[in-house]
Amino acid sequence: MKKIKLLIDGMHCASCASNIERSVRKVPGVKEVSVSLMLKKGTVEAEDSVTPEELKKAVLRAGYKASVE
Repeated sequence: MKKIKLLIDGMHCASCASNIERSVRKVPGVKEVSVSLMLKKGTVEAEDSVTPEELKKAVLRAGYKASVE
């Protein structure tokens, strides 16, 4: 199990954070997701097989930009 921290661009409301969490949870191997609107960051707890690229793609699918912290 590992934790990956993401910096997220483009969020402006709580609904944005919820949409990102929902999208990231769909990535196989993701166990826990927490997105903070105020900090513009997300923390993902996932199996070792999950790559940061997969998580960034999930954020992109939700309509936002992400980079690994």
